[in-house]
Amino acid sequence: MPIRSRDDHLFGPGPKRVLALDGGGVRGIISLAYLERLEAMLRERFEPDAVLSDHFDLIGGTSTGAIIATGLALGMTVENLIAMYLRLSRLGFRRNAWRTFLGPKFRAAPLLQQIQDQVGDQTLGSDNIRTGLAIVAKRIDTGSVWVFHNNPRGPWFDPAARDPAAVPNKDLLLTRLLRASTAAPTYFAPEHVEVARGISGTFVDGGVSPHNNPALLLFLLATLEGYGFRWPTGAERLMLISVGTGHHPMTKERLPGDNAPAALMAVQALRSVLDDCSMLAQTMLQFLGTSPAPHMIDSEIGDLARDQLGVEPALSYLRYNVEFSPQWFERELGVAITSRETEELTRMDNPAIVPRLLEFARIAADRQILTGHFAAIFA
Repeated sequence: MPIRSRDDHLFGPGPKRVLALDGGGVRGIISLAYLERLEAMLRERFEPDAVLSDHFDLIGGTSTGAIIATGLALGMTVENLIAMYLRLSRLGFRRNAWRTFLGPKFRAAPLLQQIQDQVGDQTLGSDNIRTGLAIVAKRIDTGSVWVFHNNPRGPWFDPAARDPAAVPNKDLLLTRLLRASTAAPTYFAPEHVEVARGISGTFVDGGVSPHNNPALLLFLLATLEGYGFRWPTGAERLMLISVGTGHHPMTKERLPGDNAPAALMAVQALRSVLDDCSMLAQTMLQFLGTSPAPHMIDSEIGDLARDQLGVEPALSYLRYNVEFSPQWFERELGVAITSRETEELTRMDNPAIVPRLLEFARIAADRQILTGHFAAIFA
């Protein structure tokens, strides 16, 4: 398969392929294990040095998913991204020695340096970005979700005629955008990005929006008129692959007791909202589209395989993820693991778990990702 230009990816004919990557701190290594498997399959089918940016027309992510998405869009191999990520998780999550009770848990400088090493001084409009790229962040001072993307037909990519005071998205540094997308509250300080002459927006991690799982947002980005992509829908025309960083299902044992501090219940409730948002995205995409490997939504509506909104499916959809439960590990991976070990693996800020997560996720990827899932990519 010949290497296509960015314009070919964005505006050329043929089916469009979207890759959406969840946020999740150091658990981003799970996504990379799935991507490693997918890249290997593409290399077997096409050239031995193929990379994912050759085959996906839009790659986007939230938080840690944004870092991975940017590396892929720049043409990096998954092998190199795994090596980078092992270094990033170790050096980027350095605790703030001077942290007060109300201060951020980690210093931003080490993470910023690791991101800088990856992308340098490139901007969102850089010609080195080989395909469509989307970075999700939350502008907390206006309470709005921002999806920064490199489509030159987008209204804010180069808005000189629309708003001469606006800072063109094409001129924004990737380093700043990735810091904005990864600025998880309590973990890292917010990132301030100049969005208009003399006006800076205060951005935090995109994971505190409904789009820690950005798959539904990327579907909207690809199809809604206002964003400028305007890709046609249909199972043969649009394929979206969504990759997670692990789901930790709620159980009665994990719920704070009646006598626990109210703050613990509040934190658990917030985490539950984020899970709800991800599940809503999955439900809507399975309802809108068709999937060769649909997920069970719940015991009442099932996997939606017999449900469809519209005359025909709007897209072909796949979702890959790990579930953090001893039962799932035993059933799906053939691995015996205790509840305590499972809890430890869920931590998004502990670099020590990364090698073990990579080991388990590689097993999951080998078992879950099948060649037959990707007719639209292997065409």
